[in-house]
Amino acid sequence: MIGDVVVGDDGRSRCAWVGADAEYARYHDEEWGRPLRGDRALFEKVSLEGFQAGLSWITILRKRPRFREVFVGFEPEVVAAFDEADVERLMTDAGIIRNRAKILATISNAGLVAQMEPGEFEALLWSFAPASGVRPTTLADVPAVTAESEAMSKALRRRGFRFVGPTTMYALMQSAAMVDDHVVACWRAVDE
Repeated sequence: MIGDVVVGDDGRSRCAWVGADAEYARYHDEEWGRPLRGDRALFEKVSLEGFQAGLSWITILRKRPRFREVFVGFEPEVVAAFDEADVERLMTDAGIIRNRAKILATISNAGLVAQMEPGEFEALLWSFAPASGVRPTTLADVPAVTAESEAMSKALRRRGFRFVGPTTMYALMQSAAMVDDHVVACWRAVDE
């Protein structure tokens, strides 16, 4: 690691949070900070960010294939129909985070998304994307919460969404490219 970047075996400088983990490097290079669109894709991301609360993202990333399987591709209409038997099934699945409150929140949130018009959830989330900002020079320049993530969190909570706190929503904004927090020396910042 050199300051706020880490240099991979391929010679590329990446944001230092990647460390030496190959899966993190792949996620950083291919997904994090790339525009994410679509109600289903954004529902999945909101759900996984909620499961991540209090844990590391790499834990969720490694469990993501199983999450996708047991939550049926995060199709809101399907997840919204989960019942108590589904909750109990999920609570016994070691391949995911077995937190009853987070499971129930995902099911409840799915119902809220399913009630929206197609594209409404995407439009709602992206409405909080700020105008382009200054690219961070160091990781210390990257905030954990912004006025926009606080506003997004409040708007979602007013609608009944759970596990959508302002820090969690800022992580969503970063991963979905609503904000671009690749540090200046990162190859993704230079490449784009």
